[in-house]
Amino acid sequence: MRKLILGLLLFTFLGLSAQNTEPPKSYEFTLQEAIDFAIDSSYATINARRDVAIALKQKWETTADGLPQIDGAVNYEYNAIIRQTPLPGELVGEEPGTFVPVQFTPRQNMNASVTLNQLIFDGSYIVALQAAKTFLEYSDNAETRTKLEVRKDVVSAYGNVLLTQNSIDIIENNLETAEKNLYETRKIYENGLAEEEDVEQLQITYQQLQSQLNNAQRMRDISKESLNMVLGLPINTEVILLEDLENLANREVLETEVLANDLQVENTIQFKIADNLVKQRELEMKLEKSKALPSLSAFANYGQTSFGDDFEFFSSRAEWFEFSTIGVSLNVPIFSSLQRSARTQKAKIEMKKAETQKTQAINQIKLQLNNAKSNFEFAVDNYELSKKNLELAERIEHKNQVKFKEGVASSFELRQAQQQLYAAQNELLQSMLDIINSKAEIEKIINTPFTNFEK
Repeated sequence: MRKLILGLLLFTFLGLSAQNTEPPKSYEFTLQEAIDFAIDSSYATINARRDVAIALKQKWETTADGLPQIDGAVNYEYNAIIRQTPLPGELVGEEPGTFVPVQFTPRQNMNASVTLNQLIFDGSYIVALQAAKTFLEYSDNAETRTKLEVRKDVVSAYGNVLLTQNSIDIIENNLETAEKNLYETRKIYENGLAEEEDVEQLQITYQQLQSQLNNAQRMRDISKESLNMVLGLPINTEVILLEDLENLANREVLETEVLANDLQVENTIQFKIADNLVKQRELEMKLEKSKALPSLSAFANYGQTSFGDDFEFFSSRAEWFEFSTIGVSLNVPIFSSLQRSARTQKAKIEMKKAETQKTQAINQIKLQLNNAKSNFEFAVDNYELSKKNLELAERIEHKNQVKFKEGVASSFELRQAQQQLYAAQNELLQSMLDIINSKAEIEKIINTPFTNFEK
């Protein structure tokens, strides 16, 4: 029996250890899958959905102000020292001109009541209902804006990871070539057929590439952590990217229909939010005007009261006496020393400001779109130019490699050609990322890609 118990304990311990050592979940994403995941799980979109939920609760909170309100109350009083009231003496058989102290208040008193209040008319309540609806629209638009920003952030972070991965591959290939050149040149120098400066120049190139590789590897780790942050994942989560930077860039170059589409300003999220602000200011002005209107409400209550010198309210000897009241309350604003008028004029000025801001937003949207399109077209041109420059740099570097081995070119000339090649490689990678990011900026402004990923 003891062996059986020990065996069960050991099995349980091993099972718990296996659970604790289970590797964390990993993910594989295309760019679109990463966007879909972030739209659902990123920290920003989660809180944006909560803001919409808050707006829904706010709308019901405002609506409930005009619905019946029922309150219950229980009051208990204990009069430690009872107030005495003087009565003329002749009322109780005493001499005229004298007073007799009398206690009218019982030692203990308890009341229980229920009150119903119902708003019948209040202009500010009607405006508040409209404002709650506008606030909900604003929260929806703010959620949409957050999703668009998250989409753009995912595109940028995803592209940065691909950029660093490609950079590492290129640097490793360059490092392999540089190491081979350094080895061959050192052997030639040891045989007295090359100068020491040739070895030193190649040694500088090799060391620089090694430093660049180490930095690129660190940047890859940081870019992966940044992507995980945007996705809403722990930063140490393994995420495998299924896209290729060059394929993404070429795909964006081919999909240029967004450049030809006419701008529908009213569909942009910036316009919708600016329009929400105008509506909000209009309602604020209506609210100030409504404060000059009368308000009418009704109430009804029912209760029972009991009193006595002893605490016997819950015994069978206690007597409870009913009471009830029904009534209406009318409040009519008459004169506020022009305070309401000043507040109304102030709200009107705020509304005019919001209308001006809306006009400004329309022109700003057009300017931002034109700028984004220009950046995208420049990125495409720069991408084509970078590919041609890379081909030239590769030919120049290859020629200098041949010349150096034949003793026609110096190690300094070879190093210059190699540096030119490395710069061309980096420029090409950066041009690919610029295409992806500039296209994402266009899509964010015009709010058109939402149908691609919103569920």
